[in-house]
Amino acid sequence: MKLDKLVGERFKERPSDCNIDSHALMVRGGYMKYVANGIYSSYMPLKRVTRKIEQIIREEMDAIDGQEVMFPVVMPATMWQESGRYESIGSELLRFSDRNRQPMVLGMTHEEAAVHLVREYANSYTKYPFMIYQIQTKFRDEARPRGGLIRVREFTMKDAYSFHTSQEDLEEYYYRCHKAYERIYARAGIPEVISVASDSGMMGGSVSHEFMLLTPIGEDSIAICKKCGFRANMEAAASIIENTRDEVSEELKEVYTPDIHTIEDICGFLKMPLEKSCKAVVYQKNHDDSFVVIFIRGDLDINETKLTNYLGCDVHPAVITEECGLNAGYIGPVGLKINGDFTVLYDKSLENTNNLSCGANKEEYHFTGLDISRDVGKVEYNDFAKIIEGGICPECGQHEITVSRGIEVGNIFQLGTKYSKSMGMTYLDKDGNAQTPIMGCYGIGVGRLAASVCEVHHDDYGPIWPMPIAPWQVHICAVRADDAEVKEKADALYNELQSRGVEVIYDDRAAVSAGVMFSDADLLGCPLRIIVSPRNLKDNVIEISARDKSFSEKLAPESVADRVQELIKEMMTVK
Repeated sequence: MKLDKLVGERFKERPSDCNIDSHALMVRGGYMKYVANGIYSSYMPLKRVTRKIEQIIREEMDAIDGQEVMFPVVMPATMWQESGRYESIGSELLRFSDRNRQPMVLGMTHEEAAVHLVREYANSYTKYPFMIYQIQTKFRDEARPRGGLIRVREFTMKDAYSFHTSQEDLEEYYYRCHKAYERIYARAGIPEVISVASDSGMMGGSVSHEFMLLTPIGEDSIAICKKCGFRANMEAAASIIENTRDEVSEELKEVYTPDIHTIEDICGFLKMPLEKSCKAVVYQKNHDDSFVVIFIRGDLDINETKLTNYLGCDVHPAVITEECGLNAGYIGPVGLKINGDFTVLYDKSLENTNNLSCGANKEEYHFTGLDISRDVGKVEYNDFAKIIEGGICPECGQHEITVSRGIEVGNIFQLGTKYSKSMGMTYLDKDGNAQTPIMGCYGIGVGRLAASVCEVHHDDYGPIWPMPIAPWQVHICAVRADDAEVKEKADALYNELQSRGVEVIYDDRAAVSAGVMFSDADLLGCPLRIIVSPRNLKDNVIEISARDKSFSEKLAPESVADRVQELIKEMMTVK
């Protein structure tokens, strides 16, 4: 490929609307172009990267007996109504009507389509287990796309679905797929990806794992135990709090607290630590706007995923008005009165506590000396809190939890019978009895994986692509291509490498400076760079260097092609 024929511009300036490095570098390097919020077109360099990622995925899915299929992007609403998700999923699912006024959806995931494809075929136990997968365009109407390809609305994804006759068989295959994912990330150049226990969310199922690439720009928070290796997404990590009651419970006292609303301000006013306070967090259920009041220790935050899982519905932060009966900033568990339907919950962080401060449900007043067991009575405590830095590990019980940020680059779910049962999929077992198959689901976002690799493999000048997924393996820079000897040697090397099957991008533009040439090479990020220049040829050598600056060599022109092939082989090896 000649660089002067490559469609797409490269430029020096960082785009003002790109808030993370991978996004900025891909725009600067001519990899992608903005179309609409969360929607991009791909130029050739990015398409070559994602095509290689897809091939790695195909090889690993085929190696665990996967069969590639293709589901439709557009599906009838009736398919999703069968599973119950047409009504339960919110606005992320794009719904529309066709010209015949039939309700349709754009596929954001394909569990329903997978069941629809095989439910007539897989009618006997002799046809199990099996796995089908696709690499397909999907559309999820994200409310807040961000980070270029990290969170988009239209994306390419590998999604796989396995079908089993027993939980044991599902678990065995689930961990085969787990190992396959580890190989995929290692081959793509990010072996440091870790798997963490996660919440199944809209996918359903009892067991799920996310594969996380730890990076400060990640949108997910990961709880990791330095002692035992426990790892979980904060959405799924249990918050364990050990409280010790004071020997004497003080009297419940009403204290005048004028113009103080936040938990930090009230604790400062009362000269009490946050851990000795009880704060109220208020939500409303999406489907009926009824109020949910949660009491939690003042130094902790609500994990909304735990809350929605407990309630079985989505919630939003409450809009507190005079009519609802709540007194914003002064809500407490003693004497709480509210108009209409409401739910009151208590977090486990308040269990076995006393002598707390809390709202008095009265304008400009708080209580001190709160003892919930004495002043409220018997209540049920549940885990609604986010796990905290330095918190107690749910596995080993030590105070060794650290919280890191990460990008989710894949997920796997044990779905159980959520979709097969709701969509009436059955098979006959060996005794002739009808049974419902058990499913697993396994996803990887291709574009997000490419962007994630770029996020951890770059410098200030551009991406540093790992050899297995680089857009080209070698970038030839013919410095002073108007020099006859430079052009002759560079052309010969380009032709020789191509004849050997090496992927080459060749810059023989005579009208640009060496600085521009090297800047473009940095943005394209090929692992190996070959520099043919008058200075080098004066000494009868050609320079080979690594994009990551790990080495630079000068060799006789006739030795370059052999050395390039040796380096490619070394750099393709998964360590």
